[in-house]
Amino acid sequence: MLLSFRFANHRSFRDEQQLNLTPAYRDDEDARAVRVVGVFGANASGKSNCLHALSFMRRFVIFSDREVEPGLGVPREPYRMTPDSLDASSHYVVDIELGGVRHTYGFTLDNDGVLNEWLYHYPLRRKRRVFERTGDSYAWGEESSQRVMLERIAEVTAPTALFLSTVSRFDNRPAGPDEASPEPLRDTYRWFQKMSSRHQPHSVNRIPLNGSGWPESGASRSTLIELLRAADVGIVDVVEVTTTVTEEAAFSFAPSKPNRDGKVGMPRNARNRGSARGKRLKFAHQGPVGEVLFELAEESTGTQQLLGLAIEAATVLDGGGTMCVDEIDASLHPLLTAKLIGLFQSSVSNPRHSQLIFTSHDAALLGTIDTEEILHRDEIWFAEKDSEGASTLYPLTDFKPRKEGENRQRRYLNGNYGAVPDLSAYLFEQAIAARGQADDEATE
Repeated sequence: MLLSFRFANHRSFRDEQQLNLTPAYRDDEDARAVRVVGVFGANASGKSNCLHALSFMRRFVIFSDREVEPGLGVPREPYRMTPDSLDASSHYVVDIELGGVRHTYGFTLDNDGVLNEWLYHYPLRRKRRVFERTGDSYAWGEESSQRVMLERIAEVTAPTALFLSTVSRFDNRPAGPDEASPEPLRDTYRWFQKMSSRHQPHSVNRIPLNGSGWPESGASRSTLIELLRAADVGIVDVVEVTTTVTEEAAFSFAPSKPNRDGKVGMPRNARNRGSARGKRLKFAHQGPVGEVLFELAEESTGTQQLLGLAIEAATVLDGGGTMCVDEIDASLHPLLTAKLIGLFQSSVSNPRHSQLIFTSHDAALLGTIDTEEILHRDEIWFAEKDSEGASTLYPLTDFKPRKEGENRQRRYLNGNYGAVPDLSAYLFEQAIAARGQADDEATE
């Protein structure tokens, strides 16, 4: 699980920021980190850039040994509002818990390559070095097994690639549970692999048309169906059907024109399309005389986006991991978002302590449903941009709660927490007046 994320000099964030997931108001001592974090703020405040920084770190860990070529530099995105930030280094650090043991992994890079990289773990709550890297120099921990192999891998690690990425390329063993045989390097890499990120715009092309993306376990399938039913989009079930030539032709192609003999042949491309049998997902809707199956393309765009999000959520809840969703309110109604949040918050539906980190404009998520808080105080963060275009990240816990009760939704919209747009009614009226004057002059 993610305990904290620190980063600096990334997009609109110039100075170091920390997203701390340590609980502030919990009685459960076993809860090392909150399961849900929501980041709120105005447009262009930097809340999406916070998730982008974590997504960038994940992608660099997984692909830096394959996608970044030596001599071509590193495709990072530093703060651009001051000249010195363009050449200054950027750094990314995560504190994560794997198999009950805290691990700290991070790296620093500039435009040319990786400057530093390190991994520590804390068995028995004592700091132990796994490795430290400064440029091309490496230092190993006393417990590092297979040290000779690691030294050889370090020799072939490119200046623009992470050592963690390079090590994973030579590790072809099948994945197993984190608790089975703790290995800091391997387990840290697998944590990044299990993370998922969804950014706007949500592409419906990411949703599998066949059964390959349908969750395999019964628990995750039940979670998915529950989310779809709660969304009230008319879907009562999702089924896998075996496609046939006739079915593909009937639903995917228009009839062909008669040939020279006056006979109507198979639809264009139907022979090729139908030659391969496989499974497809179809969506059951309850009609007056029974259930009717619909293709994905027949569902609304909003339903398609919801389905993609629901599949990811069900998979993460079942297998563990961290799920990041940018602008979650663009796909979900507030009541459905609250339902999804509740699934992650509950130890019953989320026994593996999976985590959901999202951004939103929807102030309703700061309120209550049936007198129950949607988000706890330590699950709420804000992003705000200053006059120099630099973003800052801060938690709601920086503000003392009111003794007589706290209407967070109203206080947020009133600007008590900051992170709201500075709207100018005067400038808006001036713009409308100027537009009207221009239209009048154009008609004369």
